[in-house]
Amino acid sequence: MRFVAKSEHDGLTVLHILRNILGLSGGMIRHIKYLEDGILVNSERVTVRRVLREGDILELNTEDRDAVSGIEPCCLPLNIIYEDSDMVVPDKPSDMPTHPSCGHYGDTVANALAYRYRELESGFVFRPVNRLDRDTSGLLIIARNRIAAARLTEAMQNKRIRKKYIAILHGAMAEEAGEIETYMRRTAESIIVREVCGKEEGADYALTRFKVLLRGERHTLVCAEPMTGRTHQLRVHFSSLGHPIVGDELYGEPSPDITRQALHAAVLELEHPSTGEKMRLVAPLHGDMRILLEKYFGVRELEYDF
Repeated sequence: MRFVAKSEHDGLTVLHILRNILGLSGGMIRHIKYLEDGILVNSERVTVRRVLREGDILELNTEDRDAVSGIEPCCLPLNIIYEDSDMVVPDKPSDMPTHPSCGHYGDTVANALAYRYRELESGFVFRPVNRLDRDTSGLLIIARNRIAAARLTEAMQNKRIRKKYIAILHGAMAEEAGEIETYMRRTAESIIVREVCGKEEGADYALTRFKVLLRGERHTLVCAEPMTGRTHQLRVHFSSLGHPIVGDELYGEPSPDITRQALHAAVLELEHPSTGEKMRLVAPLHGDMRILLEKYFGVRELEYDF
């Protein structure tokens, strides 16, 4: 991480910059200050008491020395939408889990990235900021160092990262746009399945905003933005309206036209964790959903004007 001191920073200590401007936690500051090249000013090692002058270049080593992830590197196809030293944003294919779990130890996004970064001297640590269900395609944010992970996670928790999904639903929705506001909980019969419920102990508040993009005779295509991050939120919410996502066997029914739920994480809007630059990352619909787009709505391409 690189920080150039401006006139308003003249006379401030490195510690003040780290805490109050860069927002580093006490634990992160302790971690980097004991590294040989953890804190440098104008390429020289300094302590946190160093006073900065305008034009000074502060550099921080955010790598994880001797990091061990335990994730097996596997050569898997993975389309990368954006990549730098702070984060990588892949366009996850359907039928690929985000991280290893029982029965999926070598076919996940984590395995693919462990292979991509297998030559890193500092090692690879998998730090997903968001997750997608195995059969949901689209954009994932993976932080590449501790500082970026902390900042991106804080931004996600404070709703400064916007996630917009494309979903194809059964039936014709009457509304042009709206909100779905409920509480959700696990069902009594399953640790996986969720259901809408009243406000009660153990239930989580859930809010989804949606806008209809296209209508067909028996289907609706929507842009959906989850304002909360509950498990299976979009799938449960649209099913609760009587418009389950096409192909969702858990909350709807199988489809002869697609082998997974027609749900795609299409857009991410966020600020870069180091520069603060506003970013809008997009992932086009995958082939199976493009087929439905033409079959159900007579459209071959979808404009991302939402």
